[in-house]
Amino acid sequence: MAQEYGYRWGHSGLTADFDLDGDTPRLVRLARPGDHDLKGAVEAALPLVDVVLLGDGTGWSGPRFTGTALGPRLRHRAHHATYGDGWHHLTVELQDPASRLAVFVEYSSPDGVPVLRSRVRLRNDGAAPVTVRSVSSLLLGALPSPDVLDVHRARNDWLAECRWYAEDVRESVPDLGREFHGHDGRAGLRLAGRGSWPTDGHLAMGAFTDRTDGRCWAWQIESASSWLWEAGEADHHTYLSLGGPTADDHQWRHVLGPGEEFASEFAALALGDGFDGALAALTSYRRLIRRPHPDHEHLPVVFNDYMNTLMGDPTTRKLLPLIDAAAKAGAEYFCVDAGWYDDEGGEEDGSGAGGWWDSVGGWLPSARRFPGGLRAVLDRVRERGMVPGLWLEPEVVGVRSPVAAELPDAAFLRHEGGTRVTEQGRHQLDLTHPAARAHLDATVDRLVGELGVGYLKLDYNITTSAPGHLAHSRAWLAWLSSVLDRHPGLVLENCASGGLRMDGASLAVTQLQSTSDQQDPLRYPPIAAAAPTAVPPEQGAVWAYPQPDFTDAEIAFTLGSALLGRVHLSGHLDRMTLSQLGLVQEAVAVYKSLRGDLRTSVPFWPLGLPGWTDEWVALGLRAPVAGATYLTVWRRGGGVAELLLPVPHLAGLGDVRVEVLHPSTAAPGAGRAEWRGEGVRVRLGEAPAVLLVRITAGG
Repeated sequence: MAQEYGYRWGHSGLTADFDLDGDTPRLVRLARPGDHDLKGAVEAALPLVDVVLLGDGTGWSGPRFTGTALGPRLRHRAHHATYGDGWHHLTVELQDPASRLAVFVEYSSPDGVPVLRSRVRLRNDGAAPVTVRSVSSLLLGALPSPDVLDVHRARNDWLAECRWYAEDVRESVPDLGREFHGHDGRAGLRLAGRGSWPTDGHLAMGAFTDRTDGRCWAWQIESASSWLWEAGEADHHTYLSLGGPTADDHQWRHVLGPGEEFASEFAALALGDGFDGALAALTSYRRLIRRPHPDHEHLPVVFNDYMNTLMGDPTTRKLLPLIDAAAKAGAEYFCVDAGWYDDEGGEEDGSGAGGWWDSVGGWLPSARRFPGGLRAVLDRVRERGMVPGLWLEPEVVGVRSPVAAELPDAAFLRHEGGTRVTEQGRHQLDLTHPAARAHLDATVDRLVGELGVGYLKLDYNITTSAPGHLAHSRAWLAWLSSVLDRHPGLVLENCASGGLRMDGASLAVTQLQSTSDQQDPLRYPPIAAAAPTAVPPEQGAVWAYPQPDFTDAEIAFTLGSALLGRVHLSGHLDRMTLSQLGLVQEAVAVYKSLRGDLRTSVPFWPLGLPGWTDEWVALGLRAPVAGATYLTVWRRGGGVAELLLPVPHLAGLGDVRVEVLHPSTAAPGAGRAEWRGEGVRVRLGEAPAVLLVRITAGG
């Protein structure tokens, strides 16, 4: 429709205004209905896309891929808007007259949700090959001035995931006096993820908040491979560029022959009032793009024998009592973790794990660990009313594995020159090759079809950024989809040394996401509290590993960390007293009573996003409209103390009720909570202490 800016597209939750009539098509405004216009936004708007081709370079010298020579050359050919299945779609077709490169900028947005999803398709309509060195998935200028913006990023390291921090954008993008120089500065904010652990170092996310009015723009790059986002200043406004791998940052390039196409990774940008509001929109969007699966509705409790328990050394003798205890505790799935294939150790005399690290790849059950066969152990799981699961690291093949010799070199990722990628004694399969896919198809079909496995924990413990990884990562996700097509009831957990592949592309296919390998229950709360920034709560697997040598308060603490996520129960439950096991049963019952609300709830953080060493940590989940609100608060140090936790969406309402769900109010030193008009005042006993409450209003 015609508007002040030329062309308006969108819906009740989001509008985008385009200038498609000038020499260079531009997105000049992206906003929610009611948002005010930014002065000078039209002049600050950038081209719809930036593409760098070999031999073309940039339009303004500097180490950034924004402001390319090609972007301003692109001419508008057509645009098409459609609507279907609750999604609005817009494709803008562009072409470079010089190279004959056709560019299709594809926008989509779910109806009523303030999130824009974008990717760019390239097609070579010329007569000669072109080499692509970078392409943006979403390019947006005309955001508020760097003078008023804070930028938020999340460090994401092994055992210390989802650690958000903020700084003034001007710390990285200084005001250099454009009026004196006629150019914007070359400085910018740049953040990149590399290779097969795309969230090792940082999450593939970020956000801006406007200090003047609280508005927030939060984004994610949906890539299981390399990615880059960049922000800087353009004509007194802030720009944002999101995309996949680039030549300079990742040694990536893609040659397009005549008639060939290439599509960028998807990226998404959410708008909201404050960080909590933007993350609420992003959470709703993540649920809409993921593959439908029964697990997202039922949210069963998973017991996994690894963390702080068997640690990769399962045997029949060790597993049978754990299986019985897990069933008594209320687990619904039982996953046998690493080591079940290891024939070099793990005899029934408990000799421990063997040297399986560089011999994996065949995925056949160990006869030494399971004298009666692994099937007998899995049958015991079924007899106790649970679904059996197994750990698997499908993408790797150990250098000592017979599979390394059986498969051709082309079935593995290789460096330039043809040498196989080898990391820590393992080769990396390339799922673009049919032999690699056939090997994994046979593996999964044997485990699921013959052994009756209903859950696979898919781990990944090496990392590589070898050429071809982007294509492999896309083939990997397509292979996972094909597995679920053949086995629609199978549940897949995505893990890479904890949360090092916690990206939007993987979350759209798999049902659960490992949030960490953290073994210290005192260090887990900031991870558990911040995990919903990256993954919807019903997909975020949080370890709960109570031990028989814990005090009752310590058992309650470690269990409480998981109750607003997906409970991943572990620990030596088989060695617990009846009283201790009763505490586990109570916590699992609490989780089952609230898990139906997890499916639709969105997160908020009453104390802000947690710092790694914060004494107090809090996470809230609020159901839509008039549903219940849940709040977990942890205290990791000090004696008895009180704290008021703001709950803004319930502030000022009458008849607000607070119910303590965990731990039991009958426990010695149990915490208390009451409504105080603006929030919940909690009183916790001696640390470590945790409290989970349900808050309801009216009715």
